[in-house]
Amino acid sequence: MGRVGSVNELKEKTYDISRLREIGIIFPLFLFGLIIALRNPYFISWENLRYIFLDASILTIVAVGEMMVILTGGIDLSVGSNLALTGMIVSMLYRDLPNFPVILAPLIGILIGGICGTINGLFVAKGKVIPIIATLSTMYIFRGIVYIISKGRWVNAHEMPEGYKLLTRVEILGIPILVIYAIIVFLLFYYLLNYKAIGRSIYAVGNNPQSAVYIGINRVKVLFLVYLISGILAGLGGVLYTSRFASAESSAAMGFELSAISAVVIGGVKTTGGAGKIGGVVLGALLLTMIVNGLNVMKISPFYKLALQGLMFLIAVIVDSLIAERYQKGYRRRA
Repeated sequence: MGRVGSVNELKEKTYDISRLREIGIIFPLFLFGLIIALRNPYFISWENLRYIFLDASILTIVAVGEMMVILTGGIDLSVGSNLALTGMIVSMLYRDLPNFPVILAPLIGILIGGICGTINGLFVAKGKVIPIIATLSTMYIFRGIVYIISKGRWVNAHEMPEGYKLLTRVEILGIPILVIYAIIVFLLFYYLLNYKAIGRSIYAVGNNPQSAVYIGINRVKVLFLVYLISGILAGLGGVLYTSRFASAESSAAMGFELSAISAVVIGGVKTTGGAGKIGGVVLGALLLTMIVNGLNVMKISPFYKLALQGLMFLIAVIVDSLIAERYQKGYRRRA
């Protein structure tokens, strides 16, 4: 059997179960929306839905990068700190050089985020450091650098040039450009995961690392690449985050990594890697954003958001384990 055929076989074993997880999130998404809408019709107003899609767009972009890592059986805990660091550096740049071309801001964010991702990739892929240890370390390192370079001070809206703030505030054919950014990221990585050899390799490494190496996949290269991608998308998210909220602060996006991981897991990506669809991640990000927004609309304490997010994460992990166990039993019987 050829390499591509072998990788496809590894991927197809988990296709149906991944689709089941993706479809399963649609019900709670609509149920939660219906409950909140019945309590407060403002929830389904165009103005509020617009806010939901805008906030979900940034989370989606970062969560897609996190998904790439989790698909290989790893985890990236540094995305929130990466986002904050990139956002702070780029915001300080445009504060000090307001005439610097705004069109370059996303590229600078991608570059800085890519450097952070490269560091993670070297630790995990080359240094063989356990992903949770490597990225937990860089999470604190990146956050510490934010405090050092900013000296704990903000970059506020008045210090940002208007062009920088417009990066996320213009619309194209009535669609907010921030949503368009998220759609582009979704389509790009949907294509990569489903139609390119590297996408099949990512699934294969997460599904069975030993088999992936046996059929000729460069596991080190794949691991390095996914952490690089995660860093790049977190960096892009940092620019969009500071532009959207017109501020950069040292504590920005604190805990954002948990939201990204939750979106991935709730979206049906297998926590041990090898299975999951990018559409589910988008739905997971949308559901989490709807929960936060719904609590705000109902004037419920935002602290409940953490409890609900943790509960949903726990349920998703339990369901993932139960489905995986049932799938493995069925597969053994067929074998």
